[in-house]
Amino acid sequence: MTHVKALPMCVTFARPEDASRGIARLDPDDMHALGAATGALLAIAGTRTTFARALPSAPGARGCGKLHIDGSTRRNAGIGLGDPVRVSVQAPAGSATRARLAGPNWVTAAMLLPALVGVPLCQGDHFRLQLLDGGEVDFIVQILEPSGPAFVDDRTISETIARSGPDSDALRYEDVGGLGPVIARIREVVELPLKHRAAFVRLGIAPPRGVLLSGPPGTGKTLIARTVAAESRAYFTAINGPEIIDRYYGASEQQLRRIFETAKSRSPSIIFIDEIDAIAPKRNALSGEKQVERRIVSQLLTLMDGLAGRGEVVVLAATNLPDSIDPALRRPGRFDREIRIAPPDRTGRAEILAVHTRAMPLSDDVSLHDLAAATHGYVGADIAALCREAAMSSLRRAGGADIGLDGASLVVTMADFSSAMHGITPTALREAFVDIPDARWSDIAGLDLLRQQLQQAVLMPLARPDLFAALGVRPPRGVLLHGDPGTGKTLLARALATEAAAGFIAVRGPELLTEWQGASERALREVFSRARLAAPCILFFDEIDAIAGRRGGGDGATIERMVAQLLTEMDGIAEPGGVVVLGATNRPDRIDPALLRSGRFDLIIEVPAPDRAARVDMLRLHSRHLRLAPDIDFDSLANATDGDVGADIAGLCRLATLSALGRAGSDVAVDELLVRNIDFESALRHQKDRQSWRVG
Repeated sequence: MTHVKALPMCVTFARPEDASRGIARLDPDDMHALGAATGALLAIAGTRTTFARALPSAPGARGCGKLHIDGSTRRNAGIGLGDPVRVSVQAPAGSATRARLAGPNWVTAAMLLPALVGVPLCQGDHFRLQLLDGGEVDFIVQILEPSGPAFVDDRTISETIARSGPDSDALRYEDVGGLGPVIARIREVVELPLKHRAAFVRLGIAPPRGVLLSGPPGTGKTLIARTVAAESRAYFTAINGPEIIDRYYGASEQQLRRIFETAKSRSPSIIFIDEIDAIAPKRNALSGEKQVERRIVSQLLTLMDGLAGRGEVVVLAATNLPDSIDPALRRPGRFDREIRIAPPDRTGRAEILAVHTRAMPLSDDVSLHDLAAATHGYVGADIAALCREAAMSSLRRAGGADIGLDGASLVVTMADFSSAMHGITPTALREAFVDIPDARWSDIAGLDLLRQQLQQAVLMPLARPDLFAALGVRPPRGVLLHGDPGTGKTLLARALATEAAAGFIAVRGPELLTEWQGASERALREVFSRARLAAPCILFFDEIDAIAGRRGGGDGATIERMVAQLLTEMDGIAEPGGVVVLGATNRPDRIDPALLRSGRFDLIIEVPAPDRAARVDMLRLHSRHLRLAPDIDFDSLANATDGDVGADIAGLCRLATLSALGRAGSDVAVDELLVRNIDFESALRHQKDRQSWRVG
């Protein structure tokens, strides 16, 4: 084997869970070329030399010449993403006899030691301590004996001293989970012009001047802007929209000019405008007294045009209302690229969870993949809050504010995460009509054939869209369930959403109708927009005949406009990828025929009244938690409930329980309470009387 003393490599992203662990991942072929075994000490030479332990990269991220290191290691080597380094194998290092780290004085040496174990250090290195709440604090290794590389262990005499001033470069790409494609697009616009200005001169093109980031609140727009600025080592200045509004004439524009002039003088620099819709709204929608906003928009247009030819100042802006911004700002030459940051998918949520739990003591029953599947519609801020609340739940379980609380014994379990989820409403679905499904197939009896049809039409397109893409077939866009009241249409929809591990937005038709012209159609558009953001998602319209009646039937102009809007949305002018529309009605004859053709509601399924065998299954299902006497005969009860639907049978079991309670009295012990056949006979009489009254 030929031994290579130093191998040239290119720096790339590290996995979030590798942050602050002193790990360098590289291709197994590169490890073989270096003669490095797993765990070997590597010297990474950039503008400065630092050290890390060698581990093989993940199968999906392998490639010869790629070195995956985290932000702290990149900083210690004096390099950035995409920069070249030389990597060589270092002789094994020993333990440090003394270490002195400068950082926040509330962090003790005992708190630092567990995080430092196994991390190779050198004098002058930076180290980041991960906190349980997802935050981080930065330390500098001021004294290390020997000077390095060396490892800190329980034999090292260590101390921490206070260091004044915050760390301006605290954010790294490893702190941003689930936004890899977005970061790649922003780096093209921001880092390339700042780092490789000569390349644009050579190509004869002007570098981009601005990027507009849009998306729901909490998706990471501000975090990305600050992270890109830190990684690119550019001067960063932030403008929070309303802060520059001044009561004096011309003062607001003067503040804007001063910010841009400072950015030009300290280039390369990034100007970040948060909530840009507050200072640059559409001018034609402003009333006469909104002259300040008009002047600010005009000043901003002028300043962005004045960036021509420099390529060293990039303007980033963020908003969750992109349609409210003046159109003159959104043309090429000002904001050259618009990037929409959607709520993360399942993989993205798993990455974000890995970021926020990497310093958290998790129990063995915690599965981040299961949590990612259960958090549909959650954005990054929601997941951060979820992890924080789970940690608080663990703290309460361990004794809360009691003096005798042992911090070393704290552990966060899956039950803590489940408890925390009940108090968090997903941001991506907050303004929609949200329902959290709690039904499963095991809660449904007597509808096996119907369940199989729905699995093929709804679950398979959501779980395996690649199969339909490979066959060149568009999956069904809509499924309409119809049948008598109480047959289980809504229950089927809830069970579908649970089994599909998909988002579920329940819309009761009449809730969309308002007295204002155009408001009902706008509400319907927003529901579909929310469903696309939360994809994969099931959009369930209960009592859909209330908003999709036959046109020309005298139901009014509002219903006719609602039908037209629903037709437009289901036709997919804005393609509803990953969204299945599920409708339920007991009056299919009242629905407009245009909705019932293929391409809209592709599948129309009748939910029938249960037969005798299905009624037996339903009786067993709804009485499975009751204490039944031996004289209960489900076959006889099934014969007596001929013509009843699922809701009637569920009500029958409840009435029988109430009859047993009334017969036994309030003093009966729980263990002695039995539901007997006489209670079901009493319940049958009450139910038949109610049904005859309802029919009459």
